[in-house]
Amino acid sequence: MNALEKIQRQIQWNRLVAVVEEQAQIMIRTAFSTTVREAGDLSAGIFDLQGRMLAQAVTGTPGHVNSMMESVGHFLAKFPAASMKPGDHYITNDPWLGTGHLHDLTVVTPAFRNGAIVGLFANTAHVIDVGGLGMGPEGRSVFEEGLYIPIVKCFEEGRPNETFFDFVRMGSRTPVELEGDIYSLCACNDAGAKRLVEMMDEYGMESIDPLASYIFDASLSATLEEIRKLPKGTYRGTIKSDGYESEVTLKAAMTIKDDEIVVDYAGTSGLSGRGINVPAAYCRAYACFGIKCVVAPEIPNNWASLAPFRMEIPEGCILNAPRPYPVSVRHVVGQLLPDLMMGCLHQAVPDRVNAEGSSALWNPPLRGGAQVSGAAAELPDFEIITFNSGGTGARPTKDGLDGTAFPSGVRTMPVEATENVAPVIFWQNQIRPDSAGAGRTRGGFGKVMEIGAKGEAEFAVNAIFDRVANAPKGREGGGDGASGWVGLNDGSTIRTKGYQVIPKGKRLLLKLPGGGGMGDARARDRALVERDVADGLVSPDQARALYGA
Repeated sequence: MNALEKIQRQIQWNRLVAVVEEQAQIMIRTAFSTTVREAGDLSAGIFDLQGRMLAQAVTGTPGHVNSMMESVGHFLAKFPAASMKPGDHYITNDPWLGTGHLHDLTVVTPAFRNGAIVGLFANTAHVIDVGGLGMGPEGRSVFEEGLYIPIVKCFEEGRPNETFFDFVRMGSRTPVELEGDIYSLCACNDAGAKRLVEMMDEYGMESIDPLASYIFDASLSATLEEIRKLPKGTYRGTIKSDGYESEVTLKAAMTIKDDEIVVDYAGTSGLSGRGINVPAAYCRAYACFGIKCVVAPEIPNNWASLAPFRMEIPEGCILNAPRPYPVSVRHVVGQLLPDLMMGCLHQAVPDRVNAEGSSALWNPPLRGGAQVSGAAAELPDFEIITFNSGGTGARPTKDGLDGTAFPSGVRTMPVEATENVAPVIFWQNQIRPDSAGAGRTRGGFGKVMEIGAKGEAEFAVNAIFDRVANAPKGREGGGDGASGWVGLNDGSTIRTKGYQVIPKGKRLLLKLPGGGGMGDARARDRALVERDVADGLVSPDQARALYGA
């Protein structure tokens, strides 16, 4: 391939990224659920006819993108590419064939040019409700957690599968939003297919296979080059989750070789009887993301750039849940995996690794009305979830980020958006002072949130919070971030996981964790300490005690 051809391939590659980003943005603009349009809890990508991901949208979460990368192969196993027709759309929320729990819908759509199939578009979105017990850890099997959709056609040659939509509407507390989201997912795939065909026409491409080969060869060789720069050996890490019945320990032994990185999870806690279990694809998704952030952050994310990262997940481990184990809130354990990977990599490349952060999202699913209070209900029925996060861990040369979701990457939802669609009021949503782990670079600050129902009515929360008993750890002598706290505005505590009713006249009070610090706090620039004190983020007492200022 000459230089001009390489330049043209690179331009086409960039165009693919633009195509899938438009695909994602259309989903955000047309989605019904606040989880998609406000938080961006989604993924979008283009695949070749072998089910290999060529490019992903910038908008989206690693848990969705990297597990969706595996899911397209499952669609092709049931519906081979040769059997697909224009206007077909395929859907599932199977946690073991999709992205890890029933609240995520994955849609796959073929793209056709001149009557021939040329590629596949896929997307995933987190929807508010799929029935069952709702978003929470209380289920004892996946069958209690909601409507279970196998891989089926939701549209056939442009016609909706009305039987499918009848089941969907009857199986959800929010049928309008759920049906609307499915139409949105199909529409954004159609838009991606249209843009792909326009690109192929412009460049006179009969197939995307030559471009796919270029993308995969370049991505793989670049990733292997970065792996070869790392010191070889086996590095071990441990991290703890609060768990449900008891504390959960995640262990990893990461072996860096010349041409791959292998992670063995032997010693990790066994399966839970509640919905905090993690399907293997979701484990691979977040573990690969954590490794890639450190080892090859500049290399585009696709099938080939992730291929050198291999996971060995023992059977019976909480990170390898089989059917029909409950998995509804797999994120509270799975989103700790990047911190675990960085704990291993800190021993190999300490100058490239962050301290631990709050990591697992704090997403309070809220419910009210007759489904909570029966005949005494003072509010109409509602079901809503709001996305929030504590602080991220300190970086080697920069402070952590305040109230920012890492590793999930979703946006914090504006309180106004939630108040607009549900009868709830956010009385507080502010930075939590003194929550950041001290260090040469400090962690990010957590938040304080106070939530009540309108008229101080009774409502319920399906708690799914972590990092309360196990605070985010600092590195290289940095302090731990503040642990989380869950309770009521009267100062009483409630359980960190599980369905609980907030009594009439009371409000839910959440104190989100802060990120861990990096390095000796007394080496921190005094001007930065003074700035944090002046901003009310660090108290004078903590400045004196931790920073010597």
